[in-house]
Amino acid sequence: MVILHGWHGSGPDHWQSLLAADLRSAGREVRYPLLPDPDAPRLAAWLAALDATLDGMPEQGYDLVAHSLGAVLWLHHAAGPGGTPRPARAVLVAPPSPRAPIAELSSFLPPPLDVEAVRAAAGGTILVAGDDDPHLPEGIADAYARPLKIATTVVPGGGHLNTESGFGPWPAMSAWCNRDSLAFY
Repeated sequence: MVILHGWHGSGPDHWQSLLAADLRSAGREVRYPLLPDPDAPRLAAWLAALDATLDGMPEQGYDLVAHSLGAVLWLHHAAGPGGTPRPARAVLVAPPSPRAPIAELSSFLPPPLDVEAVRAAAGGTILVAGDDDPHLPEGIADAYARPLKIATTVVPGGGHLNTESGFGPWPAMSAWCNRDSLAFY
């Protein structure tokens, strides 16, 4: 399992941190890197850290879970030159608007929205977002699902699907990671 956090990282009560701990407790290999300078991210540094994280992962033998800017990082990685192990499944959770006017994220936005690259980067990719995400005012369908032609789950009242939105423990994500369910709410 590879887990990628977003801008500012994920604190100890965030569902990603809890998920990593639960999976490790169950004996699963989890790579959950602290990406460089999470408060002042730079795309090149994050891509290098992602490549290092993926080094040695089995081909098609792992899943990838990316939240927020980590999801955008994955889109850049997918559009890159390749050559890294390919996850069996990837879930991109609450990516920010491709048009977000945030200076600190200018090296990430807009991300490449390359259908073929995303299809080639993982065995399957899905999107999950709240219907009221303040960082995605146009909605996940218009911003990502339609351009990328990807299956999407919209979580009613999910916000940014982070701690502030009430997503500390997220049993549905744990179930997905354990291949017990495909539903996220």
